[in-house]
Amino acid sequence: MTESESQASTDRPISGESVRHGTGVNSNRAFPTDGYPHNLDPFVLFEQFYIDPDKGFPMHPHRGFEIVSYMIEGGMEHEDSLGVANTAYESDAMRITTGSGIRHSEFPADGQACTGLQLWVNLPQAEKDAEPDYVDATADALPTEKRDGATVTTVVGEGSPISLYTPMEYLDVLVTDAWTWSVPEEWSGFLYGVAGRGTVEGHSFTDGDVLPVTDARSVTLRSNESLRVVAVSGRPHGEPIRQRGPYVL
Repeated sequence: MTESESQASTDRPISGESVRHGTGVNSNRAFPTDGYPHNLDPFVLFEQFYIDPDKGFPMHPHRGFEIVSYMIEGGMEHEDSLGVANTAYESDAMRITTGSGIRHSEFPADGQACTGLQLWVNLPQAEKDAEPDYVDATADALPTEKRDGATVTTVVGEGSPISLYTPMEYLDVLVTDAWTWSVPEEWSGFLYGVAGRGTVEGHSFTDGDVLPVTDARSVTLRSNESLRVVAVSGRPHGEPIRQRGPYVL
């Protein structure tokens, strides 16, 4: 994939696509998909996962990138080869640096289904062999504030205990009127609809929709009731993203 292909953009929201993983877990993937077959440097992929009580991801390997998991409903049990065992519940977050290699498992907690969001962030080539690492944050550790027309929780960014090798920002936003999101100069990003209904730049936007943004600009979201989105942006590495299943080379 060329750099220009990985940086393809669109002015209109597009729908995510259903993905069924080999373990039986279902996801709505924002990218890459058949409709948007690109990565979004520095982001490898993003999806909303739905794990039934009898499904999950058994112990499996990863390397070469970082993972941010953010829970929407229910709980998810995480165990890894570093000896970490943690259960994340609604609005809790976890960050894994896979680096030179890590193994982990993910299963729903308490015999109940769960859903959450998972983002893969590429590691720059100079950090591909970074020491594997893990950190988590409970909901009350993530700063939340009222802004014009919205309530904003910072999952990654200023005030959050979660950081990555890549400079980036990850916001959970509940829009109840009008809210404007600005992508920093030379950064790329995307909006993903979690729940509710509204508009983005006058175009309909609802759960499962995505708007990739690869040129620095401001985007206005509006809702007459409520629209929950995540707004994610980061500084591109300007390097090819070579995903090979669970590895990013």
